[in-house]
Amino acid sequence: MATQADVIVVGMGPGGEDVAGRLAEAGLTVLGVEAELVGGECPYWGCIPSKMIIRAANLLEEGRRIPGMAGASSVQPDWAPVAARIRAEATDTWDDTVAVERFERKGGTLIRGRARLDGPGRVVVGDQELLATRGVVVSTGAHAFVPPIEGLKDTPYWTNREAIACEEAPASLLVLGGGAIGVELAQAFSRFGTEVTVIEAAGSLVIAEEPEAGEALEQAFDAQGITVLTNTSATSVRYEGAAFSVETNTGATLSAQHLLVAVGRRVDLATLGVASVGLDPDARALEVDDHLRAVGADRLWGVGDVTGKGAFTHMSMYQADIVVNDILGNDVVPAEYRAVPRVTFTDPEIGSVGLSERQARAQGIRVRTGSTTVSSSARGWIHKVGNEGFIKVVEDADRGVLVGATSMGPWGGEVLGFLVLAIQAEVPTKTLEHMIYAYPTFHRGIETAVKDLRA
Repeated sequence: MATQADVIVVGMGPGGEDVAGRLAEAGLTVLGVEAELVGGECPYWGCIPSKMIIRAANLLEEGRRIPGMAGASSVQPDWAPVAARIRAEATDTWDDTVAVERFERKGGTLIRGRARLDGPGRVVVGDQELLATRGVVVSTGAHAFVPPIEGLKDTPYWTNREAIACEEAPASLLVLGGGAIGVELAQAFSRFGTEVTVIEAAGSLVIAEEPEAGEALEQAFDAQGITVLTNTSATSVRYEGAAFSVETNTGATLSAQHLLVAVGRRVDLATLGVASVGLDPDARALEVDDHLRAVGADRLWGVGDVTGKGAFTHMSMYQADIVVNDILGNDVVPAEYRAVPRVTFTDPEIGSVGLSERQARAQGIRVRTGSTTVSSSARGWIHKVGNEGFIKVVEDADRGVLVGATSMGPWGGEVLGFLVLAIQAEVPTKTLEHMIYAYPTFHRGIETAVKDLRA
């Protein structure tokens, strides 16, 4: 006999946990299925612990910046407090008891195991059969992609999980991939004394961002002693004598104590069993409509990374709210993605929202751009160090509104908030141009960038 419930939530990451908990609180019977930890990647191996590492690393760097501004300093990095703090946050052994109890107090039931769809409204977990009368919500996230490089799978390489869980900073580290995860951890480990080399197959770091961001970050890394090899890919990997050797397409051999693979994340729809509900198991993501209902399937919703709308906790929480209201029959404000923010927590920090200049032009938009450097602002001059960066705005010249923006510099992600609102609310750029901006602030550079649109 199948266990029956109103709703089955497959995957209890941030979005899935929110959906399951809120529906249970609303009085529905809810089964939450999780193969690993309730809470997902973010609190245990992602957003939270990585930013704890970055916070500690940035404190070290600020201490090193004291000479020439406030006296003398001597900084001695120690990874032990970082490792201890992460283990305290993850309840020492990566235990989700607190999260499970939180869900159960709301009235939900947790089932441990890996779920597979088995037709409309049906889910199989091991030898258990589950039946949802209202529907199934899929929030299975994504996993670290490990490329098919010769020899790699037979080595003790790191993904973000092993890097987060390490108990001491390695003497040396090769980072395969110059995206957000790779550059954040590369810089953080470097500040704890690790000799770091970043290997990136593309022509610049953080290729999802404006080219100016990749250039500025590479310059900052160079100044900080981090080696960056762009247009470089690994062709084979060996692990001998407690060290990694990586052969590259350039003919060079690189060696280090550890190797971090950070070349992106992938969704696995085939293992999820989407073919049983008539969907393509080889698709890159679960296609959903503006109510997060799976296109082509009945009573199936998607939340978070699995939808391909951005691998961000804030995206999964935004989508979760829509799904909860849709299932409960409440009024729904349809999903809209024109102002999706993201932040790469390097130093300088990279905050971006909406379309890049390249993306806007590809969509046929008549583009105007405006920009300014952080170092040319009064606050940048005051700050003096670590102020590499810029503010760039991308305007739809026909409509007179911003469609994209980048804020790179100290607290770039915080400055970004203003730009997210401007894009979401479609505030006319003429209005932005004639506002009053506090002086001297980093966000005052937005005024300069907007006025540069008319230059």
